[in-house]
Amino acid sequence: MTLMLAALLMAASCANQSQNANDSENQTEQQQPVSQVEQVQQPQVQRAAFMPAQGTPDFVDAAERSVDAVVHIMTKVVRQSNTYEDFFGALLGQIYGYPGQTRNNTMVAYGSGVVLTPDGYIVTNNHVVEGADEVEVTFNNKVKKTATIIGTDPTTDLALIKVEASDLAYLTFGDSDNVRIGEWVLAVGNPFNLTSTVTAGIVSAKARNLSILGEGTSVESFIQTDAAVNPGNSGGALVNTKGELVGINAAIASHTGSYEGYSFAIPSNIVRKVVDDLLLYGTAQRGYLGVQIAELTQEIADKEGLENIEGVYVAEVTDGGAAKLAGLKSGDVITSINGKKVNSTTQLKESVGQYRPGDKIDVEVNRNGHHHHYDLTLLNEAGNVNVVKKGDSFYNSEFGLMLQPIDQNDMSRLNIKNGLKIVEIRQGRFMNSGVPVDFVITKVNGVAVNDKTELENALKNKRSRRTTIEGVYPNGMNATFYY
Repeated sequence: MTLMLAALLMAASCANQSQNANDSENQTEQQQPVSQVEQVQQPQVQRAAFMPAQGTPDFVDAAERSVDAVVHIMTKVVRQSNTYEDFFGALLGQIYGYPGQTRNNTMVAYGSGVVLTPDGYIVTNNHVVEGADEVEVTFNNKVKKTATIIGTDPTTDLALIKVEASDLAYLTFGDSDNVRIGEWVLAVGNPFNLTSTVTAGIVSAKARNLSILGEGTSVESFIQTDAAVNPGNSGGALVNTKGELVGINAAIASHTGSYEGYSFAIPSNIVRKVVDDLLLYGTAQRGYLGVQIAELTQEIADKEGLENIEGVYVAEVTDGGAAKLAGLKSGDVITSINGKKVNSTTQLKESVGQYRPGDKIDVEVNRNGHHHHYDLTLLNEAGNVNVVKKGDSFYNSEFGLMLQPIDQNDMSRLNIKNGLKIVEIRQGRFMNSGVPVDFVITKVNGVAVNDKTELENALKNKRSRRTTIEGVYPNGMNATFYY
């Protein structure tokens, strides 16, 4: 209608201008009779035909492939609670000899998961199943099955669970390194218990670090999208338009707890590696460069005489670490790992996080304006290339301790049900604490610890800035420490 009115107005204007011109000409020629009347042709107005944009993404196939491979997960955590200890701690029981009234509190939580194999292996977030006593999986066809937790990795917020099944629909991994900013993706999950929900968006950014998994050995390098993700989507799939799994949805940035335009997924290349580790070894295998790194800023570039602000600055090289052995030095700038450019500490951690101890990688370094390549063999936390299996001794960098799950003999001798025995004290909080080798840590922040994963979870979930450590000396005496 607007186009039509505009055309009519333009036609009327042209007719008036023509008539005024004729009147002027007639007056000049002493009003000679007009032998011919000029007619103004109105332009033809036609309705525009709708033409769909070329290359519009088709989400239908990807959505159909995904919904049957994404499951709803319900977890139950049963905790014994003491009414007195809830408010005042164990001190009242020790003073008055009255333990209070014991009751069981059952907490229920919900999330999502992605089927990876026809026989029932499912990946989800660690925070979805963390501490769960029961895990129930509901498929898109409403079939429910009980799941077993195969392994968890708090440093990447990933977990692997298993149901007994066959011929399940499943998703295949895509290459998250090839995901591009601006690319269309789908988020598939169960927000607010609304099963099999699919939303669409684009990749807004890559290698985001949100600092939600804690410091130290955590790997945060999220894919950021604007696909709508809400509580209940955790552990669900981020897929490309081919229906390939390119990420596991894990977090949202929100002031309200609900979607506000920003959602974050763990890259599929990290997921694939951690899942393989949990299947093969029961625990994640982490390779370390042995360096302290920092973002390369204009100030550092000026100080080091660098022309370009590209790469990751090596602030310190650890003695005996992989980087030191390969020839890297403090002040170097790492620019690529196996040919993949890195321009932030997050990108560097993501690249290295895809490899295991013993893997050899090519590290490109800018040193004083000259580029060098180093063949580097990644080491584990203990400084060797041995595979760490569940139940083996492991190193905790926050404590500076080599720890080992206690055996049945120690449990019987010390009259305890769980614990981690100190087998070596290195640089760290325990160096001058007076705590000896063979001391057994039984609880951290009130949580019983039996292995590496439980210790990392307990450290991450402390309620205050102070860390509480409970344990037993080799002679059987109990002790509690705070720091």
